[in-house]
Parts: sequence; structure tokens; C-alpha cells
Amino acid sequence: MSPFTGSAARTPDWEHLRVDLADGVATVTLARPAKLNALTFGAYADLRDLLAELSRERSVRALVLAGEGRGFCSGGDVDEIIGATLSMDTAQLLDFNRMTGQVVRAIRECPFPVIAALHGVAAGAGAVLALAADFRVADPTARFAFLFTRVGLSGGDMGAAYLLPRVVGLGHATRLLMLGDPVRAPRRSASA
Repeated sequence: MSPFTGSAARTPDWEHLRVDLADGVATVTLARPAKLNALTFGAYADLRDLLAELSRERSVRALVLAGEGRGFCSGGDVDEIIGATLSMDTAQLLDFNRMTGQVVRAIRECPFPVIAALHGVAAGAGAVLALAADFRVADPTARFAFLFTRVGLSGGDMGAAYLLPRVVGLGHATRLLMLGDPVRAPRRSASA
């Protein structure tokens, strides 16, 4: 990301996200807790644009991506995205897929480490956002599921087929992406 920017100032408020900057750490919180932080078209666009802005800021040294409420992110909002894609033409679907890819690419290309702070559900697109991060820190309630095939999408949506094998190996990734079975965060004993 080029440090040479235009005259536009950083966006102070985001509709779908809460952004806090303190001591070089940007904490970006998905803020739709009533819907388990399900992503909408606007949430994807906000993430894409915010990541571009933060990547140009010299003061940001790390980013924490979190979810408000009971879970990290339940994926794409079934009513607002999954249903809407059924009526899209090919060009609109391509634009949407490009935008989701831009979000994942922006996370991967951040000039600072990205940490996904995980609790509760990280499903579908939420699981891919976690995969795209450099580090995943999961509390014992965290569970992951790649549910794309259960809603008629490719198991490799949003780059999952590229990212997941690099984290868990090809055999496990194939099973998870094809079957959509959930995976729970490991629990540590009190003595560990």
C-alpha cells in the first residue's frame, strides 16, 4: 500500500463497524450483535475501505479484528446477501465476489499484523476472515464452520480453499470445506 495519499481525511465513523485506535493498535469490531455480526454488502464495503485507510496510517502497528456480543461473525447475512445473490445477474455476482476477495486480500496485505480475536461462532465468511488474519486467538467458546456448501456455494468461497490448507493441511481442509462440519477451539486444562 502506497503511503502517498490524496487529501481526503480518514473516515471518522463507520456504519457497520466500531473502530478504536489506541497505542498503535486498531481494534475493529463487527457491530451487529443481534445478527451474530452477520456481514451485509455494506459491512464488506466498510471493511474493504477501512483496511485501505488503516494500511496507510503510519501510527497503526497492529490490528485486532473482533466481534461484538455472543460471537465473532456468523458469515454472510442470509436475508441480505444470500437471498439477494439469487436475483443478481452475472456482472453483479462478479462485482460482489470481487469485493469479498478484496476484503480478504486487504487483510493479507496489511503492513502490520492482524489478529482475529475469536469467541462464539466464526462461520462461513466469518471463518474466512479469521483465516485471513496472521494470528487467531480463540477463547474456549469459539467454533468454526465453513458452511458455503450448505447454502449452495463453492467450498472455496472468499479464498477459503487457498487459505485453509495452509493452516490445517490439505486433508483436513478438504473435509471441512466439502462437508461444512464445525470445529471447536481446543480447551486447555486448568493445569496447563
